[in-house]
Amino acid sequence: MSVLFSELLVPGWAESGDKIGLGDITGTYGNPIANALPCHGAEPETFFSDAEADIKAAKALCGECPVRAKCLAGALSRQEPCGVWGGELFEDGVVIQAKRKAGRPRLAA
Repeated sequence: MSVLFSELLVPGWAESGDKIGLGDITGTYGNPIANALPCHGAEPETFFSDAEADIKAAKALCGECPVRAKCLAGALSRQEPCGVWGGELFEDGVVIQAKRKAGRPRLAA
């Protein structure tokens, strides 16, 4: 069994059997399906950037992915702390619409 760095960041990940690992979704890196996935050919920083353009690009790459739904389900089960997974943006384990810009929020909605 290989352990991913993201798995090490989540306390109790290895003990819990209800989490879906990346290997369960894409298989191993030697697998031809894994090598054809858009995220495996892109720069990883694109999926974890704070820039709106990078987030849009990452979501666009996920748009045509054959394992998008499984990737999203896995990220939800692992409560990914950040990044774009399955075409959705995560922060603190939940899906958010957009990153909040630095500074004080407006008083009026």
